[in-house]
Amino acid sequence: MRRNLEALIANADALADQLESYEPEPEDFDAPLPPLMAVKLAAFKRDAAERDLAKAVETAREQKVSWRSLGEAIGTSGEAVRQRYSHT
Repeated sequence: MRRNLEALIANADALADQLESYEPEPEDFDAPLPPLMAVKLAAFKRDAAERDLAKAVETAREQKVSWRSLGEAIGTSGEAVRQRYSHT
């Protein structure tokens, strides 16, 4: 058992050394994401954008911007915006 632990630690140290000395190549930045990672990243961005939009709508309403104007800005009806964001 001890020998396996020592091998695991040695392997972890070798991987840490590789990571610490890694210098990305220009093509590394253009490498495609694996499909599942691309989906996760897109979902993360969508959630962040939705939070930003909700905050912007809240701020606009505090400044007395109409639901109709907000709907036009978002590309929907004022009623749809009111239903979606009036409780936030």
